[in-house]
Amino acid sequence: MGMSFRHLAGFGKRMEYSIIGKLLMKGLDCYVPLVDDHGVDCVIKKGDGTFIEVQIKARSSEVAEGDAALFSAITHEMRENFYFIFYSERLNLTWILSSEEFLKECVTNKTGKNAGKRSIRFNGNKTDENGIKKEYCKPQFEKYICNDFSRLY
Repeated sequence: MGMSFRHLAGFGKRMEYSIIGKLLMKGLDCYVPLVDDHGVDCVIKKGDGTFIEVQIKARSSEVAEGDAALFSAITHEMRENFYFIFYSERLNLTWILSSEEFLKECVTNKTGKNAGKRSIRFNGNKTDENGIKKEYCKPQFEKYICNDFSRLY
């Protein structure tokens, strides 16, 4: 039996706070905006005194098979000192990309209701010799895997 709607609806917010907790445990100074109107889930004060804005995106292990690390319908334009943290629960992987890296790697929808919105799929899908489907990180995205958040220090 799958998760309840209430659980799924709260998953993103729970993961946001979980990741912010991990950032705090790494000794990073994190500030959580009271209003989320610019896609900023937390602001981090780096060791050198500069600030970066962070948007956290998480995918539940309950998403459709093959979509473990598909993040879609993201509204984003280039921003200095802005980073994305993408987390896939099923793959237990975290990718960290700067605004510039995200824009270089993402796909922009050309048509339809999400025209202009962006998406990125970190995972590929393959079937092993036993006929079992496996999701994996696409090789071109391995350089962004950063489970220890060191790309943000």
